[in-house]
Amino acid sequence: MNNVLVLNGPNLGRLGSREPDVYGNQDLPALLALLEGEAPDGTTIDLRQTDDEGTLIGWLHEAVDSSTPVILNPAAFTHYSYGLRDAAAMVTKAGIPLVEVHISNPHAREEFRHTSVISGIATGVIAGFGFDSYLLALGAIARIKR
Repeated sequence: MNNVLVLNGPNLGRLGSREPDVYGNQDLPALLALLEGEAPDGTTIDLRQTDDEGTLIGWLHEAVDSSTPVILNPAAFTHYSYGLRDAAAMVTKAGIPLVEVHISNPHAREEFRHTSVISGIATGVIAGFGFDSYLLALGAIARIKR
């Protein structure tokens, strides 16, 4: 495992200030430092965030083209973006691990958050453990890629 794409969807660039009771007080640079500190030797963490659906889809196409494992927090796109779902399916159909993560537990929140169009095609789903959801995903990808 040389590289892992850690892709984050809309509003996650506001981590640290957005609803800290739900998402915690840490921001994306803190998440990157955490992941880099736990990544297996020789693994590069490429953490990205966008509020744009098309950009996120393009990054998933990039993962397919480069055979790069993905940790994906689709954020609000989780619940309705069939375009994102289809791009994520290209990743897993290519045999590349894609782990869907969520900082909070969507099933413990509003009912509209209970549906994920991504989960059915993801390699696995981890939710509700704060930033540890990402660490658990990184560990799972490392075990899959052995």
